[in-house]
Amino acid sequence: MRTGADYLRSLQDGRRVYLDGERVADVTKHPAFRQAARSLANLFDIAADPALRERMTFASPKTGAPVWRAFQIPKSAADLKARRLFCETWAEATFGLMGRTPDHVASFFTGYAAAPQVLAAGGNQKFADNVVAFYEFMRDNYVYASYAIVPPQIDRSKPAHKQSDPTLHAGVVKERDDGIVIAGAQQLATGGPLSDYIHLSCIHPLQPGDENYANCLAVPVAAEGVKLYPRRPFARAGNNAFDYPLSSRFDESDAYVVFDNVFVPWERVFIYRNVELSRDQWFKTPSHAYGNHQAQVRYVTKLRFMAGLAQRMNEMTGNIAAPPVQIMMGELAALATVYDAMLLAHETAAPVRDGVAWPSTVILYSAMALQSELNGRMLEIIRELAGSAFITLPSSAADFDNPEIAADLERYMRAAATDAKSRVALMRLIWDFLGTEFGSRHAQYEKFYGGASFLVKQNVFRNFDFKRATALVERALNLPEVE
Repeated sequence: MRTGADYLRSLQDGRRVYLDGERVADVTKHPAFRQAARSLANLFDIAADPALRERMTFASPKTGAPVWRAFQIPKSAADLKARRLFCETWAEATFGLMGRTPDHVASFFTGYAAAPQVLAAGGNQKFADNVVAFYEFMRDNYVYASYAIVPPQIDRSKPAHKQSDPTLHAGVVKERDDGIVIAGAQQLATGGPLSDYIHLSCIHPLQPGDENYANCLAVPVAAEGVKLYPRRPFARAGNNAFDYPLSSRFDESDAYVVFDNVFVPWERVFIYRNVELSRDQWFKTPSHAYGNHQAQVRYVTKLRFMAGLAQRMNEMTGNIAAPPVQIMMGELAALATVYDAMLLAHETAAPVRDGVAWPSTVILYSAMALQSELNGRMLEIIRELAGSAFITLPSSAADFDNPEIAADLERYMRAAATDAKSRVALMRLIWDFLGTEFGSRHAQYEKFYGGASFLVKQNVFRNFDFKRATALVERALNLPEVE
């Protein structure tokens, strides 16, 4: 199996990642990316651990070799549970803080391969065959793909084909006998600088006339003409992990991807200039459901970590028995438990369609719809519990190394049950989760990772059984006369 060391070596492929006005020579060594790359490498090693073989792998139908369960096409609720346990193991390794680990886009391609007939509609069998072949290639080679499926925010009042320049949104500019050429940009490519392949498609609604942008394809990150422009990194160059314990290790990066006349061979093209299939790929296959099932496993793990942070803080300060604190913690625990129960319900209420098990989409989208609003409430509870603790910490870990001030820190910044440095370490951990640039990015991420809240709520509307609900109303309206 592919190990973490194998993965790190593969990143030294000449990829074009640009940061602070310069090209990054090696993402495995650059301070903005190296620790996140190692956190991802650890996931490869977890999956390759013989002691975890049953939980993390299944036998490839093609080679018989053990491959990641993220690529398993579920046939039953038991198979969905097996996928969940795989994703949970990886999520716990990153405390739910890396949202686009390799199992995320793997789940999308598993969804395509589970229903290739959708992509074959209208005489597109060769593209359906292509996506199955690429899924098998990903599965059997432990490929880490990231995706860029949202167009740039240049002028949202106009569709792609009416932008001021036809190559602003990533689209086809040339068709050749052996493939196509893509030009333009797409976002957000979370994890893009550290992945093997970029999956380019579009999840935004496209209109007639947008055919050049209605594609689904995959290109190596190091392909000629692919350029990545990450946002400002949160992994703090020159600062130690004591002060930034999470952002120093788990900043997976988000990036614009520019396709500068990138050639894509036909075998890596899965949808071509087809507005209808560009829409159907997400919802008429289990692709979107599998990808977001993985995301909910990750989110529930993160909520468990969040509750643990708050509990440890209260234990340290000695106020865990205070009724107001227990009430706030009860609310936090209740919300975390609701999400945990909804995650399990994805499996127990999973419909089987054409021999393939889907997570319950109405439960999945309901969780996502509430997440954009309730996540902020949960973070606010921790802020209320912490009070002024976050803004009365020493400036950095270096303060403890200065004998002149260390005695004061130890005397005045300790907690009832712990020394000052241990107390500061916990509060730094919580602040990095909550209030640093890294923590703020996570708050924004949880609000919008599944799309704008109104779009997610529309997904709930489309999947809810209103026919059953209104049938009850009809029965109530037609009750017999009361004698």
